[in-house]
Amino acid sequence: MSNFDLKGARVWVAGHNGMVGRALVRRLRNEPCTLIEPSVQRIDLRRQASVEAWMADERPDLVFVAAAKVGGIHANDTRPAEFLYDNLMIEANIIEAARIVGTSKLVFLGSSCIYPKFAPQPIHEDALLSGPLEPTNEWYAIAKIAGIKLCQAYRKQYGLDFISAQPTNLYGPFDNFDLTSSHVLPALIRKAHEAKVAGAPDFTIWGSGSALREFLHVDDLADALIFLAKTYSDADIVNVGSGQEIAIGDLAELIGDVVGFKGGIVRDASKPDGTPRKRLDTDRLEGLGWRASIDLRQGIERVYDWYLENRADTAPAS
Repeated sequence: MSNFDLKGARVWVAGHNGMVGRALVRRLRNEPCTLIEPSVQRIDLRRQASVEAWMADERPDLVFVAAAKVGGIHANDTRPAEFLYDNLMIEANIIEAARIVGTSKLVFLGSSCIYPKFAPQPIHEDALLSGPLEPTNEWYAIAKIAGIKLCQAYRKQYGLDFISAQPTNLYGPFDNFDLTSSHVLPALIRKAHEAKVAGAPDFTIWGSGSALREFLHVDDLADALIFLAKTYSDADIVNVGSGQEIAIGDLAELIGDVVGFKGGIVRDASKPDGTPRKRLDTDRLEGLGWRASIDLRQGIERVYDWYLENRADTAPAS
C-alpha cells in the first residue's frame, strides 16, 4: 500500500470534542484536506445503524478513531460494563462502517494500558498479550486490544489500510483537571496553583515520588498520528511517546516552579507509588522518521496558561 495523500481528502476525527480529537482537528487545519464532523444529535457512535448511515452520507477518505469512554481508576473499577461495552461498540461500528463505505485509511488510537502490568521496560510493541493486564483498567484495555485486533483482522481479510498507534501518558489543553478523576500531571497543576493562590506552605503528592513516568503533549501526538496516516501502512502497532521519563516527585517540583509556587512538597508515603516505571519503547516510530518536539517544561507552561484561561470550565470533554 502506498503513502496516503491528504490533499483533497475528506477527514473525520471521531471523538473531535475530546482532548486528542481537538488536537487532531487543530493540526489538520494545516493540511490540504476537508474536515467533516457530525452533530451530537445526528450520531450515536454506540449504535451501528447511526454510524453507518452518517458515514454512508459523508464518505470519509480518512478516519481517526479517537472516540472512547475514558476515566480514572475509580470510574474503571465501578463501571466496568460501560467501559467494555461502550468502547467495543464505538470502535467496531466505526471500523465496520469504514469498510462498508470504502474509507481508504483508518488510524485507530489505542493506549499504553494495553500492555501487561509487568511488561519489561521500556515497553516494546511485542509485549502486547504477553502477560496479565493491570486489574484497575483491564476493561478499557481489553476493549482497546479488541480494536487493535479488529484493525489487523480487516487488513488481513479485506486488505484495508487500517493501522493502530499506542500513545503514552498524554497532557494538554482540554485535559481533565478534576482532582477526583484526573491523571497525575493535570492534578499536580491544579494542586500547585491552588496552593499558590491560598498561600499554603505546601501541597501533597501520593507515594514517595520515585515512580517514573513518561509524558507526551497532545499536540505532539496529533502530529505523530498525521505522520503515520501519511506514511505508515503495516499491521504492526506503533508506540507514540516522548522517549523521556521523569520521577513524579521531580514532576511536582517542575510544575511548582512553572506555576510559581514557593512552598514545599509533601510526599504521602501511606499512599501507593503505582508501577515503578512505565515508559514506551519508541524505536519503531523514530525509525520511521518521527520524534517528539515539545519539551516537558515548555508543554507544562502551555497547559498552565490554558488552565488559567479556562479553569472555570475544566471538566473532561465528552
